[in-house]
Amino acid sequence: MNGKKGSVEINIPPAPKVKHPEVSKKSGFQGFSCKAWIWNVWRFCKEDSNRITFSFKVGLAVLLVSLLVLVRGPYEIFGTNIIWSILTVAIMFEYTVGATFNRGFNRALGSLLAGILAIAVAQFALRSGRVAEPIIIGISIFFMGIITSFMKLWPSFVPYEYGFRVILFTYCLIIVSGYRMGNPIRTSMDRLYSIAIGGFVAVFVNVLVFPIWAGEQLHKELVNSFNSLADSLEECVKKYLEDDELDHPEFSKTIMNEFPDEPAYRKCRTTLNSSAKLESLANAAKWEPPHGRFRHFFYPWSEYVKVGAVLRYCAYEVMALHGVLHSEIQAPYNLRITFQSEIQDATNQAAELVRSLGKDICNMKRSLKTSLLKRVHSSTERLQRAIDLHSYLLTAHCDPPDNSSKPLPKLSHALSSTLYDLPDQLDDIDSTSLEKSLNQLTQNMQLGTLPPTQTESYHEMMRKQSRRLHSWPSRELDAFEEGGFSSDILPMMRALESTAALSLATFTSLLIEFVVRLDHLVEAVDELSKMAKFKHESL
Repeated sequence: MNGKKGSVEINIPPAPKVKHPEVSKKSGFQGFSCKAWIWNVWRFCKEDSNRITFSFKVGLAVLLVSLLVLVRGPYEIFGTNIIWSILTVAIMFEYTVGATFNRGFNRALGSLLAGILAIAVAQFALRSGRVAEPIIIGISIFFMGIITSFMKLWPSFVPYEYGFRVILFTYCLIIVSGYRMGNPIRTSMDRLYSIAIGGFVAVFVNVLVFPIWAGEQLHKELVNSFNSLADSLEECVKKYLEDDELDHPEFSKTIMNEFPDEPAYRKCRTTLNSSAKLESLANAAKWEPPHGRFRHFFYPWSEYVKVGAVLRYCAYEVMALHGVLHSEIQAPYNLRITFQSEIQDATNQAAELVRSLGKDICNMKRSLKTSLLKRVHSSTERLQRAIDLHSYLLTAHCDPPDNSSKPLPKLSHALSSTLYDLPDQLDDIDSTSLEKSLNQLTQNMQLGTLPPTQTESYHEMMRKQSRRLHSWPSRELDAFEEGGFSSDILPMMRALESTAALSLATFTSLLIEFVVRLDHLVEAVDELSKMAKFKHESL
């Protein structure tokens, strides 16, 4: 510094200019983009056009009941109580027809019970005298709040929770207003009429104007889950069998971005979280009359929920495969492609079966899956036999068995030696000489006479292999580099090789377990087709 002898010059680069997001001049406040907001609204509406239909239907229903207030004739008949019609439409109108019927039933039954109780208690309080009347009304409101709030928490009455809410606020409003207006019976009847008008308008508009059926929604949701599961399975296996020569993004960034390069994974995760949605749609569909393709009474909507549960049971295995795909310990690429044809065949057959089941449900047809199941099982058995016959590849310290008398199955690639992961890394070395040197290296390692130069070369090759495959944390390699070579390193490195190779065994076992669970899925779909009376179609 300052040109003095022995000084050290430190060049500090200028701080990069941070680009602040431009704020639209048209927006009224900072950070808001009108164009981005319009695009998000457009994308949201494009995902499900029924959202726009539902919004317009609610507006139409509210307009119709508002005319009863705006027009003089109905207003003179019902007076201010007609406002209860608007309140009923706003509360009762639901997205699907079945949910509206369910909400309407709770609303009607709750209002009726509350009106009857309010009239009975009001008459009893009126006959008790002016002093006792407000006391009795207050005590009845207190106990009504306790009873309704406790009953709606009872497990058997959870589906009717809205009905208990209606009983509470309708009872309180009727009995309090009746006390001040002096005629509780007239007040109760006028409000019950207004509630009935609002409920009729809500049901009329929801059923006759572009109806949105919960049964159709449930049907489509289940079919989409089948396709998402098949797509996710194929995507996961395809990425696992690819050669990962490119740099991977950090796992923390990838998981925070929800794996942007794997769209099928997000769909499969949605399938796992669809339990509540399927149950809600099934409960709403039970209230709907026969319609469309569902033309007979007592349609087995609960079977759709059972099929969805079995489908999630299979999706758990796909998520486990996805976990192996993104794990820190990975089998070398040479080992993965050794069983590529068997893994790919089993995956394709399983995905084809899943899509075939979803197609049968979509078309409401019943077909035998015997041939497809046989192909899936046979492809899985070939994969399992290949793993069994070549299990020595999954443990790096074991020598291959003598299989000269047994014909080996046709694999996609054969390994030249037990150290399967080394030859592919050194592209600048001749493959023949490298194979000989590796065989000599293996013999020296087994005899315990490994020259220092060969030890360093072997260690360097293992370091490059591990870093290219992103299999181990860098501190493991740094420990080897800093500590130098010792007699404990070779057994440790062999253990690391074996652990990495066993990652492939984990992946294949999960794939086999997925195929086993498909049997339960086929049985569930077959039971649904019987109870729903799908058209029989033989293959």
